[in-house]
Amino acid sequence: MHSGERRERDSSGSGLTERLLVDLRAETAELDALVAGLDPAGWRRATPAPGWTIAHQIAHLAWTDEQAVLAVRDPEAFQAALENAAELMREVDDAAARGVREDPAALLARWRTGHAELAVLLAACPDGTRLPWFGPPMGVPSMVTARLMETWAHGQDVADALGVRREPTDRLRHIAMLGVRTRDFAYAVNGIRPPTEEFRVELTGPDGQRWCWGPEDAEQVVRGPALDFCLVVTQRRHPAGTALTAVGEQARHWLGIAQAFAGPPGPGREAAGSPDAGVQPGA
Repeated sequence: MHSGERRERDSSGSGLTERLLVDLRAETAELDALVAGLDPAGWRRATPAPGWTIAHQIAHLAWTDEQAVLAVRDPEAFQAALENAAELMREVDDAAARGVREDPAALLARWRTGHAELAVLLAACPDGTRLPWFGPPMGVPSMVTARLMETWAHGQDVADALGVRREPTDRLRHIAMLGVRTRDFAYAVNGIRPPTEEFRVELTGPDGQRWCWGPEDAEQVVRGPALDFCLVVTQRRHPAGTALTAVGEQARHWLGIAQAFAGPPGPGREAAGSPDAGVQPGA
């Protein structure tokens, strides 16, 4: 966790969770609208993630929602599955591949059912609940934020495949905050000791709002559009292809490894070539 940010307060309770769930449902509905009308050829369309079609993307989201449901319903069973990391990483790809073999209508229905069930379960979690996940255990608001981030990130892959430009919304703030708070995690998964000093992040939201984290007098600063920052921390764009600026060597280095999603370090996007080049399906 970024040393300048506090973990969400579980005492903020179900009110915060419900507000986040409203945004998660909206993000999911936006992605649903992109895929609901696709014909079989559309589901087979390649996305920027090498080897992954639109069907792979939705199948992955369906699988991770199912894993999150398990984490809520049976934390011990979920934790036991984490003990074999190599098998679990294979399951990420295998689950996506299995989804591709489903009838698109069945895959879409399974994804819809899973994320709806998860939203109900998360809304019912008692205040202070901690849930196991692929990284450190997290509170319910953080779990909802993580699901929103992943839905948005894989939705970006789908939008890129379809040549659609999605209109940025204030929901980006949740993803940007997660990107800031996972600074030290990004260093850790890359086997690097995190910097001890705090960074400053200054972003411009979709409506011109100013979103800031970290001390104003920090020497390491990242500035730019919130959309670009979210694309970078979800490894959907290379920093060089965005309008982000970094002041300080450490800030520049962080943008190169930033990772808001759990799991091993992703390779990110290539700096050169088309905007669709070179991201692995990490989040």
